[in-house]
Amino acid sequence: MIFPIGDDQVKGGYTPWFSYSFIVLNILFFLYKFSLNIEQQEGFDLYFGAIPVEITNGQDLFTLVTSMFVHGDWWHLIGNMLFLWVFADNIEATVGNLKFLLFYLGGGFVAVFAHIWFNLGSEMPMVGASGAISAVMGAYLVMFPTSRIKLLFLVFPFRITAWIFLGIWIIQQWTYGASSLASGMGGGVAWWAHIGGFAIGLVFGFLFRITGHLETVELETDELEPEET
Repeated sequence: MIFPIGDDQVKGGYTPWFSYSFIVLNILFFLYKFSLNIEQQEGFDLYFGAIPVEITNGQDLFTLVTSMFVHGDWWHLIGNMLFLWVFADNIEATVGNLKFLLFYLGGGFVAVFAHIWFNLGSEMPMVGASGAISAVMGAYLVMFPTSRIKLLFLVFPFRITAWIFLGIWIIQQWTYGASSLASGMGGGVAWWAHIGGFAIGLVFGFLFRITGHLETVELETDELEPEET
């Protein structure tokens, strides 16, 4: 598998406290869930996950937020946290802490509703931060398209520009999403949450550019820092 492990360091005027805090919260939620027995873990997902049929009936709306901090297994958590580590801090450092918080949560909401739209009668809980992270990736594509992403394939690192990596990623999500509609099976992944989150991220990325949030940002291209649903 290929994992992002870093990108061009983006220097902005804000310390990305929320980006780091979200990583910590996601890990703490998972460690608590992992400490439970199997039956309790399933109940945890059912209680805190966003269930489409309940949301459409106006029930358990708090899960629109809590579902972003619940993950199915270790690989689900690790994969999402890697993407959050690489992409989120640059957005927050550029647009500011409060704006990033609202953007991240708003992107997560849109992602959940995109999933619900294509799964109206589903009683399966949707969990994971990747809807909100997809919004971050969409904004990153617009704001830093030429930034270089450091990827790891097995034990071999290599670099690729953001627009290529993120372009391939969203094409993959769209392909799987369309396939899930045709077959009626999503394979346990909320593809349309990824697509919806990425779409709203693109919109906000353009808004951030228009409002001048990139004027003070400087890229250091010589040094890279590592950074279900």
